[in-house]
Amino acid sequence: MIKTYIVLDNFVPFKLCLVQMYTYYTFLSLEPFSLCILSYDRFVAICFPLRQDSINTNTRMTYIISAVWLFCFVIALYAVTSIPTLSFCGSLEVHSYFCDYAPVLVLACGDTTTQWNFVTALTILFITVPLIFIFLTYMGILTAVFRMKSNQSRFKALATCTEHLILVALFFIPIVIIFCFTFFGIIWNPRVGLVSLSLSSLITPCVNPILYSLKTKEIRSRIHSLLTQRLSVHPLKTSNNSCTT
Repeated sequence: MIKTYIVLDNFVPFKLCLVQMYTYYTFLSLEPFSLCILSYDRFVAICFPLRQDSINTNTRMTYIISAVWLFCFVIALYAVTSIPTLSFCGSLEVHSYFCDYAPVLVLACGDTTTQWNFVTALTILFITVPLIFIFLTYMGILTAVFRMKSNQSRFKALATCTEHLILVALFFIPIVIIFCFTFFGIIWNPRVGLVSLSLSSLITPCVNPILYSLKTKEIRSRIHSLLTQRLSVHPLKTSNNSCTT
């Protein structure tokens, strides 16, 4: 993809196309399950604050994360390895900004019913299941928050979920829009779908470290000190210039 943008060469060998597809969908499929793990962690921290360390042990979280990574690796590998078994004819131009699974599948000449059924099931799995899980965890969080006696405790508990909710919205809203338009057969500009897909896959990983870094007190203090120091380098320079003009 870097070569495409720098050299303006859109040609991609078939094997590299499969590698690109596998890499993209492996990490894309990890994102919704990562958001699920974060929502589970918030749920335990707010609903069971005294038992958080005993519930979310390092061993248990290692098992959960390893299982998610293994599942995504295997699913993406199975999906990609089904592509070389197909035959392609006619135009080999992929209408996407990368070797996307569906646009590549459209170019196949043979029967692709199995692949389409598989990718449809995966799309529903990676959208519906994480959204339902996140919704249920936040219902439990809201129930626990409303049981708190002080408003300060409620605000503090909800404030810990702000970053996660922003990431959930940034990731799922573009994908849900694409899925709904495609599922209900609504005709729209394909380029809008590409933009929505790129926003979902690019913005969330970029915003994620920024949001959680700004949550750290030391980083906020460092940013504040840098801004204060920069603004106070020449405090009288502007006022002197304004007096002489």
